[in-house]
Amino acid sequence: MFTIHSLAQQSSPSFTEKVKQVIDLKTKPQGSLGDLENVASKIAHIQHSLSPTLKAPSVLIFAADHGIADEGVSLFPKAVTEQMVLNFLAGGAAINCFSRQHHLDLNIINAGVCSDFSGIEHPNFINRPIAKGTQNFLLEEAMSNEQCKLALSQGAQVVQAKFNAGCNVIGFGEMGIANTTSAATIMASLLALSGKDCAGKGTGLDDSGVHHKANVIDQAIALHQLQGAPALSVLQKVGGFEIAMMVGAMLKAAELSMLVLVDGFICSVAALVASRMNENFIEYTQFCHQSNEQAHLKLLTELDVQPLLNLGMRLGEGSGVAVAYPLIVSAVTFFNEMASFADAGVSESE
Repeated sequence: MFTIHSLAQQSSPSFTEKVKQVIDLKTKPQGSLGDLENVASKIAHIQHSLSPTLKAPSVLIFAADHGIADEGVSLFPKAVTEQMVLNFLAGGAAINCFSRQHHLDLNIINAGVCSDFSGIEHPNFINRPIAKGTQNFLLEEAMSNEQCKLALSQGAQVVQAKFNAGCNVIGFGEMGIANTTSAATIMASLLALSGKDCAGKGTGLDDSGVHHKANVIDQAIALHQLQGAPALSVLQKVGGFEIAMMVGAMLKAAELSMLVLVDGFICSVAALVASRMNENFIEYTQFCHQSNEQAHLKLLTELDVQPLLNLGMRLGEGSGVAVAYPLIVSAVTFFNEMASFADAGVSESE
């Protein structure tokens, strides 16, 4: 469905050595810029350039409602999804503040909120609903095969449009009441874990609420026989429209050799699905923030990735992407602008 080249196969050994030399010969002890050096190397390889640039940085927030909310797995009603979309469009959410601060283009995508947004005209709003929310996956499949494929395609189209407008670095966020339950069920299914391993507090559940959520996850896995099922089948049966759109959008971004910035737990689950659909996908990602959701560290470990920040946040909305973005800029800036030992006439270590 998506053609994503391996960076290791795409880059010659001589190019990889040149990138290493650019970094190692800067006026600093080797490795002293830590993870920034890894980020700079990754971006140089994705762009196959010794002068990497960050163009038209963008954040996409995909929003949708979930039928599984009817099982009481969230402290908040579905109506909050619509209300938060309107808050995003009014510029009042945390991601709005951080995006303005760091000059990130922010777009809100209605992937399937239980509301009618047809009358909204806003330059940063993309209205592509698959349906008004998924079905309750404790009773039936969350979406049809056709809806799942349409969501993947719609997400890819959104990213293609950003790419055509000049964007080469794109971050992902989400909004959807009960979507931590959907994400945790996907994770448990694909990693052969239990509901207890993957259920977290979400919007602030107490221990009893987390226990109930874990039971819902286990019941859904048993109902749909998800252990060992293909990623696309799991996505269709217990996923959300915003998660499915993110999967398609992430895969398309990697196919277009864009840098993919991943926010917290739910976006990481979308990245997990994408990585199961294409083994080269993960090479194009930079994980930005480790969520306080208890399963996120397990997921990051499974994906063998290291996020840039761990600030105790669990907000979603792409907030971790926006807060981490200045570090991405710093990585590219030192790579392009920092003097080498030869440039500065500074002696190297012996």
